[in-house]
Amino acid sequence: MHQRTLPRPAAIVPALAALLAPLLSPVAPAQTATPNAKTSANTVAATEPETVAIAARLERLTQALQQTPDRIPLLSERGDCHLFLGHFKESVADFEAMIALDPRLDAGHWRLGIAYHFNRQFEASSRQFAKYHAYDGRDRENGLWKFLADANLAGIDAARQRMLEYTAFDREPFPLLYDLFAGRTNPEAFFADLEARGVLKRPLAAFFAHYYCGLWEALSGRPDAAREHLSRAVSMFPADTDGGPGYMGRVARLHLAEGRSGFPTLRPGTGPTPSIP
Repeated sequence: MHQRTLPRPAAIVPALAALLAPLLSPVAPAQTATPNAKTSANTVAATEPETVAIAARLERLTQALQQTPDRIPLLSERGDCHLFLGHFKESVADFEAMIALDPRLDAGHWRLGIAYHFNRQFEASSRQFAKYHAYDGRDRENGLWKFLADANLAGIDAARQRMLEYTAFDREPFPLLYDLFAGRTNPEAFFADLEARGVLKRPLAAFFAHYYCGLWEALSGRPDAAREHLSRAVSMFPADTDGGPGYMGRVARLHLAEGRSGFPTLRPGTGPTPSIP
């Protein structure tokens, strides 16, 4: 889960290593393919040609699963295709089906937590990222996603009270991003610090800085600033660029698309503090 690129076999349950291989390279487009009719017009997890290719791959996976419905690798890849096409309910269903077939996949399944987020199942998303924390206790990016879920449920103050604790150093820029979400710094000081230390010269670090600062701005009620940061993050890497953010680049495109309708998954809640780990 570290770096949240297209899933790395070393970062997840070993049984997932082989099944994620198809997503580590671009899907070959089918000449006669057309996007699934349910694809959201606001979804930009991929460029238009890639969307056609992903939709074609989705159709082939669905056909294969009709013959072998218990194939975890097929469910895994189809769940990703659904997510990138904006079919969030279907993505959740495929990822949950994987875990039902092999419960050992549960704790490491951060992609399910993301699917829950976009499907507005925030309590389930928070629980999933809490499980992942027990699986990998140094990944602050996981903690940011749990924060997003908790803030949607009960507000920013409640989410800060429930932030996961980290002691080991994490990759840049996540330690300072965690401080930003915790209220220990602000966006201006955040970027000034990264600039002074040369962190923003690293394209991948700069991508994550702008992406998650964009999410913070949206959650804080500043949609214009959020869209500016998200647009900058997405523009840094064409989809599937070698060495780029991979999976999280597509997820960033989903959030940027959400900005057109006011960031519906980034609105602080006002309910009671959720009864979650």
